[in-house]
Amino acid sequence: MQTVNIHEAKTQFSRLVDAAASGEEIVIAKAGKPAARLVPMERAKVTRRFGGLKGKVRIADDFDAPLPDDVIAAFEGR
Repeated sequence: MQTVNIHEAKTQFSRLVDAAASGEEIVIAKAGKPAARLVPMERAKVTRRFGGLKGKVRIADDFDAPLPDDVIAAFEGR
């Protein structure tokens, strides 16, 4: 946690925002007393809907068919 006075916060605001965005907490003091905090934004949680990709993903009919011998040999390094 870094503490800066208001004058420094005004002159170094861009640098302080970058520091806060990187996870650092910045306390801004007025007359030596903490007056405000500059903290990183919380990341929005992505909510996933069940079935959200229904009809958008296609799986080939032979997806689980055995691989040809030459492909298996390539995987095995032969």
